[in-house]
Amino acid sequence: MAGQVDERGAGALSGWLALPLWLGGVAVAAWSLIAPVALRGGDPAVAGILAVPVLAFLLKGFVVLEPNQAAVLVFFGKYAGSLRDDGFFWVNPFYAKHKLSLRAHNLNTPTLKVNDSAGNPIEVAAVIVWRVADTARATFDVENYYEYVTMQSESAVRQVVSARWYDGDENGANSLRGDLDMVARLLVDSIQSHCELAGLEILEARISHLAYAPEIAGAMLRRQQAVAVVAARTQIVEGAVGMVSLAMERLENEGVVRLDDVARVRLVTNLMTVLVGDSETQPVLSVDHD
Repeated sequence: MAGQVDERGAGALSGWLALPLWLGGVAVAAWSLIAPVALRGGDPAVAGILAVPVLAFLLKGFVVLEPNQAAVLVFFGKYAGSLRDDGFFWVNPFYAKHKLSLRAHNLNTPTLKVNDSAGNPIEVAAVIVWRVADTARATFDVENYYEYVTMQSESAVRQVVSARWYDGDENGANSLRGDLDMVARLLVDSIQSHCELAGLEILEARISHLAYAPEIAGAMLRRQQAVAVVAARTQIVEGAVGMVSLAMERLENEGVVRLDDVARVRLVTNLMTVLVGDSETQPVLSVDHD
């Protein structure tokens, strides 16, 4: 991108080396101011007077950086490099210094209302963990990288969620609710691609809230319950058919009883009723009057 600024290192002198030199200058300036007055009763030396503002200006060159903190240096509007090491340094006092945190930040997106791939309105929120990776881009390529990552994260959440189904497609794939790990990876990739310009690194992204919108929540809950009931019934019927088939086969193979077609149908009906019915069966005795 035109005008993009990439981070580079900046030269700096150890503050522990520069501090004794500066203190020595202060001592010499103080001596040149005090000695003429105290020893000869004259006026302070001009050099001592001029040294005071110079030493005060040189004091601006000292900078202290904590761990995971950086300083972007600017020389009369031009990028001069970045300091990333923690410690005590002295740099050109003409440099303007902009400190940035390199620590990990948490971003909680607001609850967004998004239509999934099926057009159902859902509510979704995400937690994003990010940090500054390129101090120059974060400083010069965007106006405010905090606002930038917030807006881009919301945009990425909408993009990822709208391309998938809440409960999956017809084959159960591309589900938001059932494949949160894949959704998290897609969120990281999407937000990272949006935030490259600002020099930000997305460390983690995950869904923190996912639900149907209130206006359809009741209907979708009934739909989920119906699907669950159908699935349970299907499994019960499949099991019952297997048990009845096994019972009929063993009765006939072991010669326990000989059944004609009518008796076989009656037995199958009774067994299926017992196995598939919701309520407990009541024994009924059939009394035939011959």
